[in-house]
Amino acid sequence: MAATEQSREMLRIAALAADSKGGEDLVALDVSGPLPLVDIFLLVTGRSERNVAAIADEIEDRLLEEGHKRLRREGRQESRWILLDFGDLVVHVFHEQERMYYGLERLWKDCPVVSIELPAASKVD
Repeated sequence: MAATEQSREMLRIAALAADSKGGEDLVALDVSGPLPLVDIFLLVTGRSERNVAAIADEIEDRLLEEGHKRLRREGRQESRWILLDFGDLVVHVFHEQERMYYGLERLWKDCPVVSIELPAASKVD
């Protein structure tokens, strides 16, 4: 099963929000095959704890504004790895050290990458 149009729209909103706060190395993975309750993981890197928190807050705010319900949020206190669960889309905002250490891209390497639509100046594939 592939990611739905709704999850792709949520990804677009989240990616634009992350980009607006300086999120780096955005990667989206279609995890709908191995995880039937989730369509897409979005991985984002922040340069500092403050940046990680700002990225996560902006993503959360934009998705909530668009009417998407947050199911769970974890890691805000430490701001080293914040997980935002919006059902079809799960966003992982990492401090760069945690992203390298946990290597989610390695763990989910068999999942297809989903293209992320961003303005031309900051486009990421």
